[in-house]
Amino acid sequence: MKIVLKQPVPNLGDAGDQVSVAGGFARNFLIPRGIAVPATKGNIAHAETWRNSKSAKATREVHTAEQVRDKISSAPLTVSAQAGPDGQLFGSVTAAQIAEQIKATFDVDLDRHAVELEPIKHVGVHDVTVKLHPEVSAQIAVEVVAAQ
Repeated sequence: MKIVLKQPVPNLGDAGDQVSVAGGFARNFLIPRGIAVPATKGNIAHAETWRNSKSAKATREVHTAEQVRDKISSAPLTVSAQAGPDGQLFGSVTAAQIAEQIKATFDVDLDRHAVELEPIKHVGVHDVTVKLHPEVSAQIAVEVVAAQ
Protein backbone atom coordinates (compact mmCIF):
# COMPACT_ATOMS: atom_id res chain seq x y z
CA MET A 1 0.00 0.00 0.00
CA LYS A 2 1.32 3.45 -0.89
CA ILE A 3 1.21 6.09 1.83
CA VAL A 4 2.51 9.61 2.45
CA LEU A 5 4.30 10.10 5.77
CA LYS A 6 3.26 13.04 7.94
CA GLN A 7 6.10 12.48 10.43
CA PRO A 8 9.58 10.97 10.18
CA VAL A 9 9.56 7.22 10.79
CA PRO A 10 12.85 5.41 11.55
CA ASN A 11 13.91 2.99 8.81
CA LEU A 12 11.00 4.12 6.61
CA GLY A 13 11.35 7.78 5.61
CA ASP A 14 10.99 11.44 6.45
CA ALA A 15 7.86 13.53 6.61
CA GLY A 16 6.43 14.12 3.13
CA ASP A 17 7.95 10.96 1.62
CA GLN A 18 5.78 8.62 -0.41
CA VAL A 19 6.56 5.02 0.55
CA SER A 20 5.13 1.53 0.05
CA VAL A 21 4.39 -0.51 3.17
CA ALA A 22 2.36 -3.59 4.03
CA GLY A 23 -1.37 -2.89 4.03
CA GLY A 24 -1.89 -4.02 7.62
CA PHE A 25 0.97 -1.85 8.89
CA ALA A 26 -0.56 1.17 7.18
CA ARG A 27 -4.22 0.51 8.14
CA ASN A 28 -3.60 -0.69 11.71
CA PHE A 29 -0.66 1.41 12.85
CA LEU A 30 0.42 4.37 10.70
CA ILE A 31 -2.91 5.84 9.58
CA PRO A 32 -4.82 5.52 12.91
CA ARG A 33 -1.96 7.19 14.80
CA GLY A 34 -1.83 10.08 12.33
CA ILE A 35 1.69 9.23 11.21
CA ALA A 36 0.68 8.73 7.57
CA VAL A 37 -2.17 9.21 5.10
CA PRO A 38 -3.09 7.19 2.01
CA ALA A 39 -1.26 8.28 -1.14
CA THR A 40 -4.08 9.97 -3.02
CA LYS A 41 -3.50 12.72 -5.62
CA GLY A 42 -4.50 15.42 -3.12
CA ASN A 43 -2.31 14.05 -0.32
CA ILE A 44 0.68 13.71 -2.67
CA ALA A 45 0.25 17.32 -3.84
CA HIS A 46 -0.11 18.51 -0.25
CA ALA A 47 3.05 16.61 0.75
CA GLU A 48 4.98 18.20 -2.14
CA THR A 49 3.87 21.68 -1.07
CA TRP A 50 4.78 20.91 2.53
CA ARG A 51 8.21 19.54 1.51
CA ASN A 52 8.93 22.70 -0.53
CA SER A 53 8.01 24.98 2.37
CA LYS A 54 10.07 22.82 4.74
CA SER A 55 13.17 23.10 2.52
CA ALA A 56 12.70 26.89 2.25
CA LYS A 57 12.41 27.10 6.04
CA ALA A 58 15.58 25.00 6.48
CA THR A 59 17.45 27.32 4.10
CA ARG A 60 16.29 30.37 6.09
CA GLU A 61 17.38 28.74 9.37
CA VAL A 62 20.86 27.99 8.01
CA HIS A 63 21.16 31.55 6.70
CA THR A 64 20.11 32.97 10.09
CA ALA A 65 22.57 30.70 11.90
CA GLU A 66 25.36 31.86 9.57
CA GLN A 67 24.53 35.50 10.35
CA VAL A 68 24.64 34.77 14.09
CA ARG A 69 27.96 32.93 13.60
CA ASP A 70 29.45 35.96 11.85
CA LYS A 71 28.14 38.26 14.59
CA ILE A 72 29.48 36.33 17.58
CA SER A 73 32.78 35.42 15.91
CA SER A 74 33.57 39.07 15.14
CA ALA A 75 34.99 40.00 18.55
CA PRO A 76 36.47 38.14 21.51
CA LEU A 77 34.23 37.50 24.48
CA THR A 78 35.45 38.54 27.94
CA VAL A 79 34.41 36.60 31.03
CA SER A 80 35.59 37.53 34.52
CA ALA A 81 36.03 34.95 37.26
CA GLN A 82 37.64 34.73 40.68
CA ALA A 83 41.27 33.64 40.34
CA GLY A 84 44.30 33.12 42.50
CA PRO A 85 47.59 34.99 42.07
CA ASP A 86 48.94 32.28 39.73
CA GLY A 87 45.98 32.57 37.31
CA GLN A 88 44.23 29.41 38.55
CA LEU A 89 40.45 29.94 38.75
CA PHE A 90 38.44 29.17 41.86
CA GLY A 91 36.07 26.79 40.10
CA SER A 92 35.71 27.00 36.33
CA VAL A 93 33.98 28.97 33.59
CA THR A 94 30.78 27.14 32.61
CA ALA A 95 28.79 26.95 29.41
CA ALA A 96 25.97 28.85 31.12
CA GLN A 97 28.30 31.75 31.93
CA ILE A 98 29.48 31.89 28.32
CA ALA A 99 25.88 31.79 27.02
CA GLU A 100 24.94 34.64 29.41
CA GLN A 101 27.93 36.69 28.28
CA ILE A 102 27.02 36.14 24.61
CA LYS A 103 23.50 37.38 25.42
CA ALA A 104 24.88 40.45 27.20
CA THR A 105 27.49 41.28 24.57
CA PHE A 106 25.84 40.38 21.26
CA ASP A 107 22.13 40.20 22.23
CA VAL A 108 21.88 36.62 20.94
CA ASP A 109 19.90 34.05 22.93
CA LEU A 110 21.70 30.71 23.13
CA ASP A 111 20.98 27.60 25.09
CA ARG A 112 23.86 26.61 27.36
CA HIS A 113 23.84 23.18 25.72
CA ALA A 114 24.87 24.79 22.42
CA VAL A 115 28.21 25.79 23.98
CA GLU A 116 30.75 22.98 23.68
CA LEU A 117 33.80 23.45 25.86
CA GLU A 118 36.35 21.69 27.98
CA PRO A 119 36.49 23.00 31.56
CA ILE A 120 38.22 26.39 31.62
CA LYS A 121 40.26 26.62 34.80
CA HIS A 122 42.95 29.19 33.94
CA VAL A 123 43.03 32.87 33.08
CA GLY A 124 43.77 33.49 29.39
CA VAL A 125 42.27 33.13 25.92
CA HIS A 126 40.43 29.90 25.13
CA ASP A 127 38.72 28.72 21.92
CA VAL A 128 35.11 27.62 22.39
CA THR A 129 32.78 26.02 19.85
CA VAL A 130 29.13 27.11 19.74
CA LYS A 131 26.72 24.83 17.84
CA LEU A 132 24.13 27.16 16.25
CA HIS A 133 22.51 24.68 13.84
CA PRO A 134 23.27 21.08 12.89
CA GLU A 135 25.15 22.46 9.86
CA VAL A 136 26.59 25.67 11.39
CA SER A 137 28.95 26.09 14.31
CA ALA A 138 31.03 29.06 15.44
CA GLN A 139 34.48 29.27 16.97
CA ILE A 140 34.74 32.12 19.45
CA ALA A 141 37.66 33.33 21.50
CA VAL A 142 36.82 33.58 25.19
CA GLU A 143 39.17 35.72 27.23
CA VAL A 144 39.02 34.81 30.91
CA VAL A 145 40.20 37.61 33.21
CA ALA A 146 40.63 37.68 36.97
CA ALA A 147 37.82 39.50 38.75
CA GLN A 148 38.80 42.32 41.09
